Amino acid sequence: MAKSALWWQRDALKWLVLALCVMITGYLVVLMYAQGEYLFAIVTLILLSSGLIIFFRRRAQAWRYVWPGLAGMVLFVLFPLACTIAIAFTNYSSTNQLSFERARQVLMDRQFQAGDSYAFSLWSTADKQWRLLLKSPGDKQFITPPFALVGKGEQTLTLTETQQEPAGERAMLRDITKNRQALAQLTARLPDGTQLRMSSLRQFSGTQPLYRLGEDNSLTDKQTGKVWYANDDTGFWQTKDANQQWTSEKLSPGYTVAVGWDNFLRVLTDKGIQQPFIAIFIWTVIFAALTVLLTVAVGMVLACLMQWEALKGRAVYRLLLILPYAVPAFISILIFKGLFNQSFGEINMMLDGLFGIKPAWFSDPAMARTMLVIVNTWLGYPYMMILCMGLLKAIPDDLYEASALDGATPLQNFFRITLPLLIKPLTPLMIASFAFNFNNFVLILLLTDGGPDRLGTTTPAGYTDLLVSYTWRIAFEGGGGQNFGLAAAIATLIFLLVGALALFNLRFTRIKTD
Repeated sequence: MAKSALWWQRDALKWLVLALCVMITGYLVVLMYAQGEYLFAIVTLILLSSGLIIFFRRRAQAWRYVWPGLAGMVLFVLFPLACTIAIAFTNYSSTNQLSFERARQVLMDRQFQAGDSYAFSLWSTADKQWRLLLKSPGDKQFITPPFALVGKGEQTLTLTETQQEPAGERAMLRDITKNRQALAQLTARLPDGTQLRMSSLRQFSGTQPLYRLGEDNSLTDKQTGKVWYANDDTGFWQTKDANQQWTSEKLSPGYTVAVGWDNFLRVLTDKGIQQPFIAIFIWTVIFAALTVLLTVAVGMVLACLMQWEALKGRAVYRLLLILPYAVPAFISILIFKGLFNQSFGEINMMLDGLFGIKPAWFSDPAMARTMLVIVNTWLGYPYMMILCMGLLKAIPDDLYEASALDGATPLQNFFRITLPLLIKPLTPLMIASFAFNFNNFVLILLLTDGGPDRLGTTTPAGYTDLLVSYTWRIAFEGGGGQNFGLAAAIATLIFLLVGALALFNLRFTRIKTD
C-alpha cells in the first residue's frame, strides 16, 4: 500500500511538472504570435508538440533522453543558421527592416500641419486626472473632459466650447515635458470635426495624413502632389521621371524584398567588396595557421622542458606558464593593448631604450598583424603545453633509452621520437584550433577593432580584420545603412568554409580498422 502511494505521488509530480512546462511554453507561443513573431511561434510549437508526443507515448520512451539535446540544437543552432541563410537572400538592412504592409502603414501614419494652431494648457483635476484647454486665434476656448495620461496608446478627446478656465492647478512646462510622449498620442476633436494634434510644447495644430494611398499601392504627397511608387526591386517607394524610369529619390523606411543571389554575387563582383574580402580571407587563413603553428611549437617545447628531470623547481615553472590560460582572455588582451601603446606602452619604452625604435603597432598594418600573432600565441600556448605534457607521459621511456645507447642527442630525440609521436594525436586538436582562430572575434574587437582601416572599399574593412569581424562591421558599421543581408551572405560563406574544415577534420581523424 505504501509503495502504491509513493508511486502515485511520484507520478502526480511528473504530470504536474509536465503540465507546468506546457502552460509556460504555450503562453510563450501565444505571446510570440501576438507580437508578430510567427516563425518563432511555429518552431516553438513544433518542438512542444514533438516533446509531448515523445513523453506521452511509451514506444518513444528511448527518445526522451535524446529529445532535449535535439530540441536545443534545433532552437539554438539550426534555426539561427536557417534564418541567417534566409536573410542572405534578402535586402534586409537598417533601412529595409519592415515588411511591406508595416512600412506602408508607417508612411500612411505620417501627417502634416494643416489649419490653425491652438495654444494649449494642461489642468489637473481633483481625481488626479487632467483636462486640456485650447485657445483658438479668435480667443475661443475649448476644453476636454477629464482623462488620464497613460503614456501609451492613442486617445481621442472631444472638445467643447467654454467661457472660463477650469478649476484646478495649471501644469508647469516641466510637467508637459515629462508627459510629452503621452500628449503626442492625443487627438483633440473640435465641435466641427477638425482634428488637432500636439505640434509643440505650447500648441496643438490641425493635421492631415501626408500621403493618399492609391489602388496600386502608390503614395501621393498631399502637399506637393508628388507620386511615389513601390519598387519591389529595391524595397523602397520611389518616384519616376518623364520616361517612367526610376529616380534616385526614395522614401524611408523601406521594406524587405528577396534579392536572390545578389548579395553573394556582390561579394564576387563588387571591387569594393571583392578586394578586401579576398585579402581578409587570405589574412584569416595565415593568421589561423600561424597561431596554430606557434602555439604548438611553443607549447611542445615548454612541455618537453617541464618533463626534464634535471630542471629544478619544475612545479613552480609549470604553474607560472599555465597562468595565461587561467586569466580571462579579455583581461589579458586589454593589458596587452596598453603594453603595445605607441607613446606610453612599456614595450615601446624598452625597444626605444635598447634599439632606439618605437614601432607603430596600431597604425602600421604589418606591425598590427605581428602584434595580433604575438598576443594570440601568448593566449594559446598554455593549452597546447598542457596537451603535450599529457601526451608525453604516453611515450615509452624505452625509446629514449634505446636512442641513448645509439648516441643520439636531445635534439635528435625530439625530432625523431618526440615530435612524430606527438604530432599525430595533436593533429585533430590543431585543426580544431585552426577553426577556432578562424573566427577569433574577441581578439580583433578588443585589440585592434580591425584597424588600421583600408581605403577605397565599399564596406568598412581593416588590415587586421578577420572574416568574422569584417562581417560584424558590415552588419553594424556599414555606411548608408547596416547591411544585414550582405553580412548574412558572408556569414554563410564562412559557415561553408568552417564546415569544410570540420568535414576535413572528421575525414582526417577517422580511425581505420583492418
